[in-house]
Amino acid sequence: MHAAAGHESAMIFGLSPMWVATLLFVAVYAIIMTDKVNRAIIALVGAGLAILSGVMTQHEAMGAVDFNTLGLLLGMMLIVNVTRRSGLFQYVAIWATKKVDARPWGILLMMSIVTAVFSAFLDNVTTVLLTVPVTLLITEELRVKPYPYLFAQIFASNIGGTATLIGDPPNIMIGSATGLTFNDFGIALTPIIVVIMVATFVPLYYVWGRHLRAADEDRRRVMGFNEREAITDPRLLKQSLTVIALVIAGFMLQRQIGIEPATIAVFGAAVLLLLDNFGKEPEEQAKNVHAALSEAEWITLMFFLGLFVLVFGIQKAGLIDMMAEVLLKATGGDFNVTALAILWASAVLSAFIDNIPFVATMIPLIKAMAPTFGGDAALLPLWWALSLGACLGGNGTLIGASANLVVAGLAERAGTSFRFVEYLKVAFPLMLISIALSHVYLVFRYL
Repeated sequence: MHAAAGHESAMIFGLSPMWVATLLFVAVYAIIMTDKVNRAIIALVGAGLAILSGVMTQHEAMGAVDFNTLGLLLGMMLIVNVTRRSGLFQYVAIWATKKVDARPWGILLMMSIVTAVFSAFLDNVTTVLLTVPVTLLITEELRVKPYPYLFAQIFASNIGGTATLIGDPPNIMIGSATGLTFNDFGIALTPIIVVIMVATFVPLYYVWGRHLRAADEDRRRVMGFNEREAITDPRLLKQSLTVIALVIAGFMLQRQIGIEPATIAVFGAAVLLLLDNFGKEPEEQAKNVHAALSEAEWITLMFFLGLFVLVFGIQKAGLIDMMAEVLLKATGGDFNVTALAILWASAVLSAFIDNIPFVATMIPLIKAMAPTFGGDAALLPLWWALSLGACLGGNGTLIGASANLVVAGLAERAGTSFRFVEYLKVAFPLMLISIALSHVYLVFRYL
């Protein structure tokens, strides 16, 4: 709060820096929620206005950008974009389908497990972009409604993504801000994620699973798919699997080798691009590299860039410290109550607003509590509460996480409608079950 006091004297348009920064942040947030303007555009406009209005200098704004988060996201996007051309993801989907004899409920389970596992090691938006088209093809061949399958994959992607540092953008942001490693996330969150995954699919069986039927003839047609034909480039497949294995090993040894995840991911992407293009003509190399870069989620990356600047604005102005004091007063300064309040508030709010800007706001808020609770090391349960609440809360509504909207868009393009209220009726209660299980887990393991 002392830093903020120093800024109060420098008025901007007759307003204090705190008011200007807060109004900018709230306005950007409100416009993002309307979906009227692309979120990357409005975040960058907001960041630019924060600099032009004098809330911060350009030098401060560049220092506020977390390039470790951006680098990790970009590196993993590039690795996935190159790997995709080998046919690996289609191979796994067809293989999983045939393992359950093309039985409708079995396919729903297997595709959900595949989605959850991929989401733990790739980002969940990329995962659903890879798995949903295959799911739509299989359900079309079986003549079954695709909605239950796509609903299950939304849940699986957000649940699986919660398990690791690299699975969901909120975890990447928390890890980068706190120094928590891939292993820290895996050890802390994977046990409860497995339980939540099982607990989610028991109700889904009674809602949809027991009613799913497919004709024997249609099942035989799907069983006739040849997964080997999905592999279009065996050489690239071997190269991709080798690089992915080394990158994940690098994440797991991050603390021992002293290298940040962004460096590991971007270097892995560069090595894979080198292997893929080695010995090819310059024109073909340019085409391959352009394709890999152009398919990266630049909207997400630019959104992050603008968001980091905006959050720094309200942090510099003193709003974050003020919010931390209010939260501590509301919970009576009780650590356990604070942790559980963060879990439930994160879940409910992340269901209705994008969890990325929410987590970007919460990170400095939690950091500001360190002096009250005995230093940074004591905050560990609060970070797990934020991760579980924000990542799992995204399942609650159709707008809660980016992966949800991507699946809905792909489905509607294929003729399957996703309605907000229809999704909410099943999704919100299931999300609350996952948060209740997380509550019990946090109490018994960390509080």
